[in-house]
Amino acid sequence: MRYEKINNLIGWLLAICTSTVYICTADRFNSWWDTGEFIASAYKLQIVHQPGAPLFLMIQNIFSNLAFGDVTRIAFFMNVGSAVCSGLTILFLFWTITALARKITVKKQLNVEPGQTLLIMIAGLIGAGAYAFTDSFWYSAVESEVYAMSSLCTAAVFWLILKWDRRADNPGADRWLLLVMYIMGLSIGVHLLNLLTIPALALVIYFRKKSRVTIRGGILAIGLGMAILAFILWGVIQYLVKFAAQFDLFFVNQLGLGFGTGILCFALLLVSLLVYGIYYSVQRQKPLLNTALLAVCLLLFGYSSFAMIVIRAYADPSLNNNAPDNVYSFLGYLSREQYASEPLFKGPVFDSDLVDVQYNHTYKKGASSYEKMSGAPVYTYDREMFLPRVYSEKHQDYYRAYLGLKAGESPSFYDNLRFLFSYQLGDMYGRYFMWNFVGRENDKQQFGNSANGNWLSGIKAVDRSRLAGEASISANMRMDPARNTYYYLPLLVGIIGMLWHIRKDRKQATIVGLLFFFTGMAIVLYLNQTPMQPRERDYAYAGSFYAFSIWIGFGALATADFLRKKLSLPAAGLTAGLLCAAAAPVLLFCENLDDHDRSERDLARRVAHNYLNSCAPNAILFTYADNDTFPLWYAQEVEGMRKDVRVVNLSYLASHWYVKQLANKVNDAAPVDTSIAPEKLAQGIRDYLPFVDQGITDYVDLDMLLSFVLSDNPKNKVAMQDGSLMNYLPARKIKMAVDKKSVLDNAVVPEGWEDNVLDELTWDYPEQHMTRAEIALFGIIKSNNWVRPIYFTNYTPEDKMAGLHKYLVDEGLVKKFMPVQVPSEETNEGLVNLEKLYQNASRHLAWGNYGKQRFVDVDSRNYMSHFVVPQLYERTAKLLKEKGEFAKAKEVALVAASILPQRVYDAEETYHYTEIVDTLYEVKETALANHIVDRHVQFLDDVLPSQVALARDQPQSVDVRSLQFGMAALERYRLIVDDIENGKRYAQIDQVYKKYRANFFTE
Repeated sequence: MRYEKINNLIGWLLAICTSTVYICTADRFNSWWDTGEFIASAYKLQIVHQPGAPLFLMIQNIFSNLAFGDVTRIAFFMNVGSAVCSGLTILFLFWTITALARKITVKKQLNVEPGQTLLIMIAGLIGAGAYAFTDSFWYSAVESEVYAMSSLCTAAVFWLILKWDRRADNPGADRWLLLVMYIMGLSIGVHLLNLLTIPALALVIYFRKKSRVTIRGGILAIGLGMAILAFILWGVIQYLVKFAAQFDLFFVNQLGLGFGTGILCFALLLVSLLVYGIYYSVQRQKPLLNTALLAVCLLLFGYSSFAMIVIRAYADPSLNNNAPDNVYSFLGYLSREQYASEPLFKGPVFDSDLVDVQYNHTYKKGASSYEKMSGAPVYTYDREMFLPRVYSEKHQDYYRAYLGLKAGESPSFYDNLRFLFSYQLGDMYGRYFMWNFVGRENDKQQFGNSANGNWLSGIKAVDRSRLAGEASISANMRMDPARNTYYYLPLLVGIIGMLWHIRKDRKQATIVGLLFFFTGMAIVLYLNQTPMQPRERDYAYAGSFYAFSIWIGFGALATADFLRKKLSLPAAGLTAGLLCAAAAPVLLFCENLDDHDRSERDLARRVAHNYLNSCAPNAILFTYADNDTFPLWYAQEVEGMRKDVRVVNLSYLASHWYVKQLANKVNDAAPVDTSIAPEKLAQGIRDYLPFVDQGITDYVDLDMLLSFVLSDNPKNKVAMQDGSLMNYLPARKIKMAVDKKSVLDNAVVPEGWEDNVLDELTWDYPEQHMTRAEIALFGIIKSNNWVRPIYFTNYTPEDKMAGLHKYLVDEGLVKKFMPVQVPSEETNEGLVNLEKLYQNASRHLAWGNYGKQRFVDVDSRNYMSHFVVPQLYERTAKLLKEKGEFAKAKEVALVAASILPQRVYDAEETYHYTEIVDTLYEVKETALANHIVDRHVQFLDDVLPSQVALARDQPQSVDVRSLQFGMAALERYRLIVDDIENGKRYAQIDQVYKKYRANFFTE
């Protein structure tokens, strides 16, 4: 069989096998974070958060049709879409490795000998198979997120440039370069990470075209590649739209023509220039110019997928993020104006003082023309630094602790570089890299200490020298499915392959190294992320892990080269293949399978159902963050679950487009009335209102306050430094009259609470400023007049409720807004609808497979441990017992016990189950209570020794939160069991408690 057929056959077999693994381990429904938004938007072709992913959405929409109308299977088949893209990524990686290996191994020969074919295929299988089962890539391969498809684009363009490289001397070879540019254009509609391959591609072209290669020439080629990257990233993606906007501004505002006329003329002019340029290049026989212009055309063809954004935004679907339905809003959408930008080359440090603010101007679409408005602010500080890394004021405590700075001490440029190399390149990249090729301690996020989320190898001597608590961990902790140990083997194989590659072909090695750098460390430099991210960001750097996997493949070639001193070529190849397969793909697969298998997960979907089912019909539900919003969008938009509930995200409510969309009917949910004229909260108007103390000590009526802050009267505004006038907040004590008749007619309060309805609500607004979000929220509260039930998720922080938390009644996962007084005996607990809590905790909420899964992911564990168990089950059992309703408390405790995960994952669970255990003992469920006590005490006795070691050797690395929960749990279990039986079990708990108390506390 010819080499090409073997190469194709093995590549496709590998792709099919890996895709099958991904499909088998894929989420069956939505998962946490962005997937709920992407699935909901792809299903109905709606608009996701900036800067959008239109091509991804359209392709995923195709996969959704495989569900054949079964809405509960749509998410799965979109996850299958990512699995297929990931399998194809492995296919192109295999072909990339074999192409590079063939170039080194075969040299100028036309035919590949069987022994060489064997070596090349082994290299491809080892390298591509290793990457297939790395931690970060597998994570993205099984969920409907953009990173799997983005990886496919990266793999495809790098393979295509190698196809060109092999055929560069043939007529028409440049068509491969044109195909690369087309895929580049398409990739913009998925994710921008693919563009980072351009400098490496430029180096491939330079090495191929120049017979004499110099360092200066290589640097110029890389510089040209970076210039092309900048041209696409800013020139094509943004400035092309800016030019179109300027044309339309002139045609509309100056010539009085209709909206879009200037855009049409600009498009015609651009097309004409490109067509003429291509014609000119043919007539004058300028092949380089011809190729460049055709490349731009194909790039624009690919980029045209963004037309979907504007077309669908104009239709105003349910999910219409940023509403980019005109050229200026579309420009803002592409430039991510909704998000704060990080300084790149020059900027402040965290303790710099602001000395000046200048506002750019932009335009918004008016009734018949574009209206000028203030754009993004440009800040000037008293102290700025080159390449600022410690710039975030709100993270200054973390910076100081990390860098060892004293209170009041300003960071130096040396401190700035220390943070860059130690944290951003070390913790935020190096740690992730080691996760994938050395091993990972656990899946817990690392928040400011080294107690969790470390990389480790599994080699005890090495790990104990690096991690203080490692010598004291228990066998149970070593069996944690999220603990993956590779013993440095994939890393060593990759390093051997890299060194072999450098020795055999420095040009090729430089290309792969450049790809490795730009898809890894260069992203770190560009993103300039602050510490304490809401989740680990390793998925963003998977492209560099892809590049390193090429060297893992070459590690097999290097091993075979070494073995050929003693063995024949086939024997050396097979032996090297077996050794390297065991060290990389097989080891990675075996270690990572248990914690990457998502086939049993369904909690994100269940949580969405529970939130929606906790609301009364026609309710308004205020949410706050990704994980209490996106799953709800999925449930409503895809599965059609409780479409009568209107979900309103408080974070988005600060945006003019979102406030405007409240007036739309969404699915079966009626519009949300703010009683505020749209122009009062339009773009650029009342984005921010400072509090200016007017000495008002009495409570101000909400109607009067809203009238004042919404007033256009100059007397009701305050002068700014630049002479402009701005609305302001004059008082922070607010009151609102209560329409008792409406409250009672609409059954706002539970039966028996009617006498507690207040005549007037009074609250203190907690912030020193007000935004459009709070204005809109107060407008909704006022205009609703208790007609529709209003809820906030328990996930919403109290400081995001504008001071209304004192009137929110806890019903489990949601809090209902009610005009009632806190009963005096429940002051410490706040407002609680105990009967509703009981009904939800014991009967109405379902948690799916949570208690049955072999492995529970960290996001699901955190959600249950931080919110569900303490706020629903623990609290309900406690309150029911206080009222003497032990039969109901028993029901709640039994349900809580039934959803315990198969193994204990953190100390917080042990603490929050103390109330459940106490309840079980009191209702004579002694055997079950004993089981939970033994389980939790054993866990704490397993994990606390490592904290003791940390406290002794690295006190700054102690996980204080877990330690506090663990010790509190031991003390509580000790007291509970002492009340029940002062016997053997008590003695065991007491012994464990005193042992660790002696280590952590002094009398």
